[in-house]
Amino acid sequence: MNFIDEAYLEIKAGDGGSGASSFRREKYIPFGGPDGGDGGKGGDIYFKVNLNINTLVDFQNKKVFNAQNGQRGAGKNKFGAAGDDLIIEIPKGTVIYDNNTNEELIDCTDESSNYLIAKGGDGGLGNAKFKSSTNQAPRKCTPGFEGERRSLRLELKSLADVGLVGFPNAGKSTFLNTVSSAKPKIGDYPFTTLRPHLGAIKGKESSYVIADIPGLIEGASDGAGLGIKFLKHISRTGILLIFVDLFSLENIEPIDQVILLKKELDSFGDNLTQKVSWIVCNKIDLLQETKINEISKEIEEKLQVTKEEIFFISAATGEGTEFLLKSLESEIYLSLIHI
Repeated sequence: MNFIDEAYLEIKAGDGGSGASSFRREKYIPFGGPDGGDGGKGGDIYFKVNLNINTLVDFQNKKVFNAQNGQRGAGKNKFGAAGDDLIIEIPKGTVIYDNNTNEELIDCTDESSNYLIAKGGDGGLGNAKFKSSTNQAPRKCTPGFEGERRSLRLELKSLADVGLVGFPNAGKSTFLNTVSSAKPKIGDYPFTTLRPHLGAIKGKESSYVIADIPGLIEGASDGAGLGIKFLKHISRTGILLIFVDLFSLENIEPIDQVILLKKELDSFGDNLTQKVSWIVCNKIDLLQETKINEISKEIEEKLQVTKEEIFFISAATGEGTEFLLKSLESEIYLSLIHI
């Protein structure tokens, strides 16, 4: 399964170059003073968001990154060249942790920023810096300082306004495919979607992003299937759409699907159950209207939710999706103007 949302890196900023010990030697000046230049600074290491990258898969083959060292100083007071900085490109929503302490270092959400993660070492001093009234010909020079070294863990959390959650084959990918330009893989088997897919929706008042979170299974909060890897992507979404399969191949009743999904969200923590969540019952094209009404009434009564929090759609035919999208746009727009 090519779902890569975590990576471990070893990084090392560049060392500073050593200072030089040199003396001025020119014709007719046999005893010139010290002219050793300073060493160059080592290169820094930065993380930078690249919107064209949406997975950490590139770090499966390359795990060690080193910035360039500074160059040694030279005679005639020539400073060593600074080492080139190293920029590591990552997806938006990547969180950087110190792998030794588990401390969160950087939350990379701004594509316009360069996030400094390791500083290069300063260059050493040349002997020209040690000339004094009492020592006119110092030979002393100093080595450059070592660049910072870090052991890191990268964790990708999807950034979206709306998150789609549900059991495998509930129709989330079909819905995203229908309402946006995203093209997630679709099929009738578990874990068709192996990583979150993002789809942009342009409404009349605002645009927003929907994330198709790969299908959960019971026990996901304890790591069953790819549970925890998937659930953490939900933590950044503003609204949750809990997808219910009205024509479940596993014969799980709609009300039971909602209860199980809410249980997994609650067990995972991270205040997932405190988010605005709507229930989306999919595949109404396969059921009679009387059955749909029965399901709606049962969900309202047993889960104590209002009709406004339940939507009936067919992701395959598009029925009911326009009303759902308008409701989402209104909810997102209202949340923005109240910030």
